[in-house]
Amino acid sequence: MTIGFIGGSGIYESLPLSNTHEVTVETPYGSPSAPVTLGEFGDTGREVAFLPRHGPDHQHAPTNLPYRANIYALKQVGVSHILATNAVGSLREELSPRTLVVPDQIYDRTKHRDLSFFGDGIVVHQPFAQPYCPEMVDHLSDAAAASNADADADVSEGGTYVCIEGPQYSTKAESEFYREQGWDVVGMTAIPEAKLAREAEMCYATLAGVTDYDVWKEDHEVTLEEVLENASANEAAIKAAIEEAIRTFPEDHECSCHSSLEGTINTPTEAIPDETRERVDLLVGEYLDD
Repeated sequence: MTIGFIGGSGIYESLPLSNTHEVTVETPYGSPSAPVTLGEFGDTGREVAFLPRHGPDHQHAPTNLPYRANIYALKQVGVSHILATNAVGSLREELSPRTLVVPDQIYDRTKHRDLSFFGDGIVVHQPFAQPYCPEMVDHLSDAAAASNADADADVSEGGTYVCIEGPQYSTKAESEFYREQGWDVVGMTAIPEAKLAREAEMCYATLAGVTDYDVWKEDHEVTLEEVLENASANEAAIKAAIEEAIRTFPEDHECSCHSSLEGTINTPTEAIPDETRERVDLLVGEYLDD
């Protein structure tokens, strides 16, 4: 098993990885945000593949991230499970800044992103009722709670992550609307990352660190300074949770995510152009065998 980790470079640099090396991956969807760093985790011998979502110098904005290339690159180096981290704003009084949240639902408010590997020569209709792997959500929540039992960080399992386009933060009207819908946190990068991980038949869950109260809260105006300050403060708790999750993850874990493309391809194999088949072979080749 190779576990993928998508997050910020600060957390990766403090993980106990040894024998690290970089792999430059070119994909049919362009180049990923950075080369994939592979290494052995602690004394477990478990392989971890790290990819900084926004690039090594945070140069990719949420809308323009190479999401498809990132997930494809992780798939290509053998990743079967992905742990991700996100900085989010809170839509709930009780989810105060520096709280850790493991969401189990997503609401998509994006408008300008490529949401699928498919659609050009091959049509795939895949269920997505549970956007995060439920078993991974439980495991990551338990790991976050166990690793921060003696710390100040609160951990909340479940809830809806509303994904907005960005890079601007919400308007007050938008923030209040999200609260009225009963959603819990707001961020900019869950979509299409979670959708693409499911299309690649990889288990996926995220640990979101609350950095602010968005703009719904009276006398509260979200600023980059506040976001960066609280994101830095969240780093130790997130690092501890990710370490615990990797260390304790079952080596033989299998679930329905790993066969989630079965029965979803709506285009007859003989009608799929050769160019398309070549592009998606890594993802659906086993389902297109003649």
